[in-house]
Amino acid sequence: MRKIILMMSVSLDGYIEGPNREIDWHMVDDELHTHFNEQLATMGAFLDGRVTYELMADFWPTADREKDSTGPVADFAVIWRNMPKIVFSRTLQHAQWHTTIVRDVVVEDIRALKAQDGGDLALGGAELAAEFMRNDLVDEYRIYVHPVVLGRGKPLFAESDTRRTLRLLENRTFGNGVVLLRYERAEPADSADA
Repeated sequence: MRKIILMMSVSLDGYIEGPNREIDWHMVDDELHTHFNEQLATMGAFLDGRVTYELMADFWPTADREKDSTGPVADFAVIWRNMPKIVFSRTLQHAQWHTTIVRDVVVEDIRALKAQDGGDLALGGAELAAEFMRNDLVDEYRIYVHPVVLGRGKPLFAESDTRRTLRLLENRTFGNGVVLLRYERAEPADSADA
């Protein structure tokens, strides 16, 4: 069965974006971008919310044609264009580049998607990730901690009454100081009241 893998960059204090939605603090150099490409090229599809999809669609379709694109940027542009994408949105009307629009997260449909053949599914977007976590649909967390403290912004993890026990699979430090923490579910979700 395919896994749903949440891949997200966070500040040391747990924010995915600053108070004005800025992500200019992400330290994505060639080493880290090459790592992302290696991980994402093996996926079966990208699962994104509307905001994430629109941000990606504004840049990646032609990023490899920009004269100042580095090798990893050009490589990811090809990966992104060719990868099947499922966008969860109630408002998006049209999408291109192998994209399917789905209106709601239906747990049974996601489980059926996981049961299909193909590579794992890369989950992106804070709101969508929160909904997948609420429904206990995330199998693996790949959290990239950037060496910056933002002080405020949008947190990766929303408040919840559910506790999840995780098992560390890997940690890795990149040359720019970013640290990958890779976890999988250790057991089914249990209530914090238990």
